[in-house]
Amino acid sequence: MSVNQARVCGGASVTTSRYLSTNMKDSSRVLASLRKLMKDRRHVREPLAAYIIPSCDAHDSEYIAPVDMRRQYVSNFSGSAGTAIVTHDQALLWTDGRYYNQAQKELDTHWTLMKAGQPETPSQSEWLVNNLEPGSAVGIHPMLCTSSSWSEMSEKLKTTDCQLVEVEEDLVDLLWSQDQEHPQPPRPENPVFPLQHAFTGKTWQSKVEEVRSELKAKSCDLLILSALDDVAWLLNLRGSDIEFNPVFFAYAAVSLKEVVLFISPGQVNSALQDSLTPEAMEESVTILHYTHIKEYIREAVKSGSGKIWFADTASHGLVNLVPAKRRHLKVTPVALMKAIKNEVELQGFEACHARDAAALCQYFAWLEKTVPSGQITEISGADQLEIFRSELDNFVGLSFPSISSVGPNGAIIHYRPTPETDRVINREELYLIDSGAQFKDGTTDVTRTLHFGTPSQHEKECFTRVLKGVIGLATAVFPSKIKGNCLDSFARKHLWDVGLDYLHGTSHGVGAFLNVHEGPMGISWRVYPNDPGLQAGMILSDEPGYYEDGKFGIRIENIVKIVPADTKHNFQERNFLTFETVTVVPIQTKMIDPELMSRSELDWLNNYHQLCRDRVGTLLRQMGRTEALDWLIRETQPIG
Repeated sequence: MSVNQARVCGGASVTTSRYLSTNMKDSSRVLASLRKLMKDRRHVREPLAAYIIPSCDAHDSEYIAPVDMRRQYVSNFSGSAGTAIVTHDQALLWTDGRYYNQAQKELDTHWTLMKAGQPETPSQSEWLVNNLEPGSAVGIHPMLCTSSSWSEMSEKLKTTDCQLVEVEEDLVDLLWSQDQEHPQPPRPENPVFPLQHAFTGKTWQSKVEEVRSELKAKSCDLLILSALDDVAWLLNLRGSDIEFNPVFFAYAAVSLKEVVLFISPGQVNSALQDSLTPEAMEESVTILHYTHIKEYIREAVKSGSGKIWFADTASHGLVNLVPAKRRHLKVTPVALMKAIKNEVELQGFEACHARDAAALCQYFAWLEKTVPSGQITEISGADQLEIFRSELDNFVGLSFPSISSVGPNGAIIHYRPTPETDRVINREELYLIDSGAQFKDGTTDVTRTLHFGTPSQHEKECFTRVLKGVIGLATAVFPSKIKGNCLDSFARKHLWDVGLDYLHGTSHGVGAFLNVHEGPMGISWRVYPNDPGLQAGMILSDEPGYYEDGKFGIRIENIVKIVPADTKHNFQERNFLTFETVTVVPIQTKMIDPELMSRSELDWLNNYHQLCRDRVGTLLRQMGRTEALDWLIRETQPIG
């Protein structure tokens, strides 16, 4: 059982089981078997020239349960984002800039890395069109492809008379289920529990009424929710089916007359039933088996004539059950409601981030004392940080695998230490720790980069320019509902000034005791297709960085909330906004070159450090953590 699952269900000690070995394996056997299945008429309607293996599950989740790690099983690549395509003579993996280094280390010689986002790299559909014979069939399991992706790729393939076809029985599952050496894990069915009103701030009934108002406004009869965090948020439920994400495998349907939850019967307990079927004369939620979702949709199509609302990220396998003229494919009202936190959720974020900062202060003070021994590694350090966090109120588990990285490992943007790559934290190299936790009152995600010896001038300059980007975004003032990509340059300018940059987005939304990466908004050079525009009450990250392959990585990440800005003017009554920083963890001043900082930037930093003292110092005193308090006071001395 994972650490997260154990704690939700009753508690467990910290373990290093999550740091799994990623030794290179020979993929030739799996590829050969898959290619045979691509021609086997017992499993495909026609021979396939290519088979697509996405990273997601049937709910388009970013982080997935082990049972759904099909792409990793085939390729050995363990990153959270990427798509594999296997033809009869080639195997290719597309992934983005966060994972280039990792993929090069984990893929064997049978695979070709396709660096998505690079100008010279074709998209998956472009590659298929240019490399397959006209009229070829390309297969994919319809539950693992979003409706929008299916439409886009299908249209592209038609330009050469190629066809995207549904493979109802996933070919990788067929192989994996018969693999005795590396058996496919079972689908988790962990207990689901209600989250108290003290943490949610809204009843599920009030949320349902808001959804119904949106259904009426869009002339829809029914909303189908397939994203796991949408289901969990709407019904004020949490689970542990996916490590680090307090969600559970389920679908939900909301009509003007009923609410239905589709879930495995083994996950239904008395607490869940009591929360969804109140004794008072209120609406109750009907509970059906998880596998009945398709039958329910088919029946809704037969019995009604109105439109059915799906997210455009819902699977083709579900959306295709509804005639095209009756589909409403847009970001769901739940995703938009969830993105704007209510006052209880906002207060929870401030409270849990202060507690989380106390744990990080303990950790950094502990590291400062123990690193000279030469005994602390990336893994043992991250485990100690988890111990500090586990002692805090409302702690449930980590919010993602800790990115604990030393020296060159820090240049791997989403690095995950393994026994083979584990390095000692030392006084000669930079240490980057990107970590977070799930608390019942919020989700944390914070990155700090530290040096326990004497940083070089080059490291200090790079760090300072990243910090200037953090401050540039944190102090930006912008009109309400402007798209997030319009702000991306605020974080990159000071790197661009000297010809530097980073290959990841600048910001993502954060869930309230939910997924640490939450849409539909974000800040990046890429346009978020469903971005509703930035609005007060949204919670996002602020995390520019800089990475030198083989040398070091630098990232500073704070969580910020959007608040009204006090401006002299208000152009066309657009209501201007700005950010308020929620994270209260000191930024190491020895890494800063003050000569590169403006007076206003130094003032921001000194004021921020005073905020860290005010919020975290009180907690550390109450906890009796004298060493951590001394470290906090020393690290927050004003500079100028």
